Amino acid sequence: MNRIPALCRSARWRRLSATSTRLIPRLLAIIAAIVASACGLPTSESAAAQQGSGRIYQLEYVVTPDPEAGGAWVEMTLSQSSHLLREVNMRAPAGKISAAGGDGEISLEDARLIWKPPPEGGSLRWFALIDHQRNDGAFDAHITADWAIFRVEDVIPQAATRALRGARSETTLSFNLPPGWSSLTEYFGREHSYRIRNTRRRFDRPAGWIILGEIGIRYDRIAGLRVNVAAPTDQGMRRIDILALLNWTLPEVLRLVPDFPKRLTIIGAGDPMWRGGLSGPRSLFIHADRPLISENATSTLLHEIMHIALGVGAGDGMDWLVEGLAEYYSLAVLHRSGTISDRRYAAAMRKQAEWGSSVSQLCESVSSGAITARAVTILDDLDSEIRTMSDGKKSLDDVLVALAASENIITLDDFAAIVRGITGADADALSASNLPGCEIR
Repeated sequence: MNRIPALCRSARWRRLSATSTRLIPRLLAIIAAIVASACGLPTSESAAAQQGSGRIYQLEYVVTPDPEAGGAWVEMTLSQSSHLLREVNMRAPAGKISAAGGDGEISLEDARLIWKPPPEGGSLRWFALIDHQRNDGAFDAHITADWAIFRVEDVIPQAATRALRGARSETTLSFNLPPGWSSLTEYFGREHSYRIRNTRRRFDRPAGWIILGEIGIRYDRIAGLRVNVAAPTDQGMRRIDILALLNWTLPEVLRLVPDFPKRLTIIGAGDPMWRGGLSGPRSLFIHADRPLISENATSTLLHEIMHIALGVGAGDGMDWLVEGLAEYYSLAVLHRSGTISDRRYAAAMRKQAEWGSSVSQLCESVSSGAITARAVTILDDLDSEIRTMSDGKKSLDDVLVALAASENIITLDDFAAIVRGITGADADALSASNLPGCEIR
């Protein structure tokens, strides 16, 4: 007979459980904890819960822009007990990260910044160069006397950590700004301080695009999402036009990918920033002069939003697929939302087919415009094939949903397997003859 439940109901046992650690040896205390668990006592009384609550350490990043130096000073402050976080090992490319200092053991060598903090915590400081020019001379990260636009990883590099098993961080990102400057990130916050939450990671490092300075911000709530559009003042950014287009199209994106982030941050600027679009987690950059819909009926803005919706990276030689999906669905969203007509959509697809017809190597490391156009045609053919094979019950949309849910690096084998799982057979659109330069297993 199981006597534990009866024992749990005993007042005498509850008095013993409460005082066992003082009155009896350690072994009996362990037994008491086991029985207390069986009794269903509140988790706050269990040793496991006490241990879990003690394995949280606090991280605060404070970023201070320095326009004259072309970068920002960053201070990472750690508060902890029980020496939870033992080591931080971050990327530190030569010329990008310098002047490292702080508490504990610090080394900056071989393009790595390694910090072994004191057991009770401490601070690590460094300077990060923000300005970065592409081959054409335009900037994809830039700081001026009036504003700064960059990705978080430009100033807080990716890092590996060594910590006590089960330990995790509670992280904030704050900005120490000149008078008159404002800030906007992908995170919710106030007074230039933002709480960083990523349930998938134990070491929360901020990510996404950031804008600082004398900026203008417009926002709206579209299909349940908070959408922010920001740019430096007097840069010609069409904030209201962007919100208007998204009122038409964003609900269709959410029908495709219901798990789209609850907040979307769009940051823009004119020259000397790069004349294109670049996505990041829950945020994107777009040049102020980019048309919302081009003459060929494509949309840089929706292309980057589809990258955010998909949320996956490309395996070796698979940039064509990631870029092709973003372009194909930017066109599909414009069409399905009624923003462009059936005739305009058909003409756009013909233009894509013509542009990509001369491509002889699909699986390159970087997808050119022609390769992306060829990918759009392949995906259009694949969509038709899936619909035929499933008697109209499935489409490429089902493949997109599966990819968005996987959160993996896309490989050709994985993509083909997802299609096969939906249709029950291999697709001709993904045959070797249709994918020049790709290795198919």
